[in-house]
Amino acid sequence: MLNLSAFPAVEWPRFRLVRQPILGPSESDIVGAVRREVARVSHLITPQKTYAMGLGSRGIANLNIVAKTTIEEMHRLGAEVVIVPTMGSHGGATPAGQRDVLESYGITEQSMGVPIDARMETDVVAHQADGTPIYFSRAALEADGIIPINRVKPHTAFHGPIESGIAKMLAIGFGKQQGAAAVHTRGFEVFHQVIPEVAQILIERLPVTFGIGLVENGFEETALIRAIPADTILQEEAELLNRAREWMARLPFHDVDVLVVGQIGKNISGDGMDPNVTGRYAPAHASYPGPSIGKVAVLNLTADTHGNANGLGLADSVSLHAYQEVDWAITYTNALTSTEFSPIKTPMVMPNDHDAIEVVLRTINGRDSKHTRTVIIRNTLRLEELAISEALWEEAEERGLVALGDWTDLEFNADGNLNSAAGVPIGRQ
Repeated sequence: MLNLSAFPAVEWPRFRLVRQPILGPSESDIVGAVRREVARVSHLITPQKTYAMGLGSRGIANLNIVAKTTIEEMHRLGAEVVIVPTMGSHGGATPAGQRDVLESYGITEQSMGVPIDARMETDVVAHQADGTPIYFSRAALEADGIIPINRVKPHTAFHGPIESGIAKMLAIGFGKQQGAAAVHTRGFEVFHQVIPEVAQILIERLPVTFGIGLVENGFEETALIRAIPADTILQEEAELLNRAREWMARLPFHDVDVLVVGQIGKNISGDGMDPNVTGRYAPAHASYPGPSIGKVAVLNLTADTHGNANGLGLADSVSLHAYQEVDWAITYTNALTSTEFSPIKTPMVMPNDHDAIEVVLRTINGRDSKHTRTVIIRNTLRLEELAISEALWEEAEERGLVALGDWTDLEFNADGNLNSAAGVPIGRQ
């Protein structure tokens, strides 16, 4: 493994913790909001019937509370609920793996008071316009109704009026590994057409009752909860996506030399670190506006990613301890299903955090390492507080960022690993 001590010493920048203003409201009464929204669609719920509630693998704020409250309201209306994991191939494409993912979000049979049917079997229920089969969870098909619950947000690999949300959960999540793989064979360049097409077919042919869309603000807090009848899911989800774009947290700079990401994971983004934040997209066709970042270093995987390192290939360096946490079987399953290999390629593996950061600081052309425009973040969901180098301070002041501390050198432990960055927690497990 490369030993940087053999190279000439370089000067590091100093850092300061800053806070940026984040847009978007916050829903203070999650339980009350869910009860209100379920009441709006209560006429669609039939007593004595069983409804398959779809819950996915993303790290969604208050998902366990939303699910539990929805279940309680369904029971109050005389209906039964079974939870069906709707996460495509995530969790290693196994029933146990998908149960584990839900459990990491506080969703178990005991906590929810209903069964979880994690079977991976699917049936072909229709075909896309080009003949591609549409698969759907057999467990969900055995229920009398279907209720997807998902966060609505910009997708990481395609843009359109419908991106990541209820429609995508219907088209891909409920399809388990087979269905997710089949949809992905169409390619991300046509996903803006495929996702709404498949979702509409499923809404017309299956007993989709209603969906619950969740929108988060820039602090990763629940900002809006909306229950949507099946026949208006596509129209209303498009409106929610516009809200999500408006409230989404972003890096406050357009030009960054080095971005240090404390942690990546599937609970953070489908690509581990959200390309809408980093500007680094895996599909070759994707060229959406985003910041210009010279080099990216990754220090950790989240515990909730369960070893899935999708997105690691979008980094330039990674610490050894993060690399050793990768479950390659789970990661490769994700890549095979998505048909995208770029996100799982291996960046330069360095012995520790110190060297993972230094190797990218050393390789910024046209600027010495001490004066690089460097940003350190916990992850791409938590951007309210970040550490910036001195070269960014003037621009930070112009953009209204507030200093939370003095300038300081980064400190590393005896193993060369960073426990905090100027006060920013970096997700050490």
